[in-house]
Amino acid sequence: SHLDLSGKCLQVFCKLRRKNRNSHEHYLNKQLLDNLLSFLSRSHSEFQEKTTEWTCKMKFREIPTAALVLGVNVTDHDLTFRGLSDVLQDSITPYIALLEAKDCPGIKNLMQKLMGQLMNCDIDVDTLEDEDCVQVSQNRIRCSMSSLISWYESVTKKTDSETPSKKRSSSSRHWKSPPVVVIFKDMESFTTKVLQDFIVISSQHILELPLVLIFGIATSPMIIHRLLPHSVSSLLCIELFQSISCKEHLSTIIDKLLLTSRFPFKLGEKVLQVLINIFLYHDFSVQNFIKGFQLCIVEHFYSQPLSVLCCQLVDVKKRVISLSHEQCENIRRLPSFRRYVEKQEAGKQIALLTNDTFLKEDTESLLKDLHVYHENYVSILRCLHVFTSSLPKYPLGKQIRELHCACLENRVWETEEYESSLQLARMLNKTDLVTMLQQCVEILTSSSGKQFDKTVEKLKEFLTQFQNLEAEASQERDVSVLSQKELQKKTDLYHLQKTLLELKESRRSKKLTKFEVLRFEVVDYMDSLVRKYLVPADDRTLHEIVYFNAANVLRGHLNAAPRTALHTALNNPHWYLKNQALKCDGGSISNKAPDICIVYKLHLECGRLINLVDWLEAFSTVVTAAEEPNAVAASSDQMDDIIQYPFSFLSTVSELELLGFIKPSKQKTDHVARLTWGGC
Repeated sequence: SHLDLSGKCLQVFCKLRRKNRNSHEHYLNKQLLDNLLSFLSRSHSEFQEKTTEWTCKMKFREIPTAALVLGVNVTDHDLTFRGLSDVLQDSITPYIALLEAKDCPGIKNLMQKLMGQLMNCDIDVDTLEDEDCVQVSQNRIRCSMSSLISWYESVTKKTDSETPSKKRSSSSRHWKSPPVVVIFKDMESFTTKVLQDFIVISSQHILELPLVLIFGIATSPMIIHRLLPHSVSSLLCIELFQSISCKEHLSTIIDKLLLTSRFPFKLGEKVLQVLINIFLYHDFSVQNFIKGFQLCIVEHFYSQPLSVLCCQLVDVKKRVISLSHEQCENIRRLPSFRRYVEKQEAGKQIALLTNDTFLKEDTESLLKDLHVYHENYVSILRCLHVFTSSLPKYPLGKQIRELHCACLENRVWETEEYESSLQLARMLNKTDLVTMLQQCVEILTSSSGKQFDKTVEKLKEFLTQFQNLEAEASQERDVSVLSQKELQKKTDLYHLQKTLLELKESRRSKKLTKFEVLRFEVVDYMDSLVRKYLVPADDRTLHEIVYFNAANVLRGHLNAAPRTALHTALNNPHWYLKNQALKCDGGSISNKAPDICIVYKLHLECGRLINLVDWLEAFSTVVTAAEEPNAVAASSDQMDDIIQYPFSFLSTVSELELLGFIKPSKQKTDHVARLTWGGC
């Protein structure tokens, strides 16, 4: 089934992602983690060795503090701190506490959370008998810094007294007397008084406890000085650390995830643009971008019957698994396959449309061609990015994702931006051209495609010609110096004027230099590669199998429309409750609908101000309406139920006020003002 197929593809994707996730994350955060480890190493060595610098710091009771600026992509901070915590636990210290502002409204809660994480126990703050005493199981533990120091000393002494074999298994990877690292994940959200009290208390005990603070900052490092006065911030020895930009992170993810032939599933231009727009204009979350990519996989494998063939592109040597007659018919219905059939001769057209065996063999060949197209596309795209990213105005964008979207949208060589890029490339100097050609040679050499052997030879030939121009340029400089000396010797006015006229005429009819001719050849050759290999994927046969282009479906899943959803739920509750008895035609109101739906429909019939008494009477009329046309008056039991209507009505009105449909009116006390007008 399609669900099983989408699940299998997700497993393949997750396997590839797990295989490369550690290396990619380590590559992205390598410099940041190395700097943090170096900072902790320096701080810890100063604490252990009691150096002069450490003594000076301790004289002023400064706490080593790392200000970690991560950017505004707060949804990805948890993953970053989790990775940082794992690295620290593996190599430095087992004593790490991650604190969040929502769990630390006061200093008691902060100490409770801190000691609970370090001692690996849960402390209930409700059992507090005084300011810093809590009950843990049957033992009384004081939530104070002195208790934390006593616990740390007992733990470190116990570790030192262990036998070498036990010590090797438990803490051999950690430092001797490892530091206590406290991470404030969202430093901006912490209360100022909580931070001040904790820093002041910790600074008084920094001689006994090797404490290190890490502040997670989303905005700017200046927030430290805004939250803390100088008397408190002076107790911190702050060192700033900056993570990579979230845009650079996204570009790396796209480069490693989409611009590769190892994973055959691809995103269309509009779908990719939807995900990038959500990233740039909503959350800056790479994690959410990957979740959207996974959603595209599920949607594609669920809605595309031929998506099973996408798995065959993982191994091009693998033959196509036996296709059913229905799948063969689905292939014949693809628009790209129809265009392919129209270009064939009459005999082959008949065979493709009638013979399933012939169709399977041809499909195998087309899938291999599609795989080769992706390999060549990625290599030439990287070469084009080398040229365009070095241009001063970035007509096609500086990031490779922008260039990739431009190539997916249409024939990139027909755009004005591409023409501007060529004009700028024809003005590059020799140093830039040589550097670009060398980078292109490296890209094409490392490519898995075998069609670039001649291309690499041609590029190396260009490099050789540029080297030969250096010797010729030196000779031309010598000739120009001699001509200038001869011109200076001719002091006669007539001969001088004649020489100047000849120079002027030569400049008008000046021919291109050898360097300019060679530069034009290089640019024209790159243009030919672009026109040959960067053909849009829509022009390739069977591209529907591997490309997901349903941008509207993805936008409907990811872009929330709360006003439309609320209106649909309140106006047509049967759509969500799956109860056809609630369905009403002609704008009527069913008395079986939920109270909030009845009140909402009645409020749509009112003007700007709604009289609560009239609204209640209309609500009671709808609720007490009998289904039979010749209904008698309400019985005494029904009259008792009517007494309860004002209470349900008022609660429903409060819910509508909470949802933002109405608000109290200052003009009349028994009226409410309507905040919406018209339908959705």
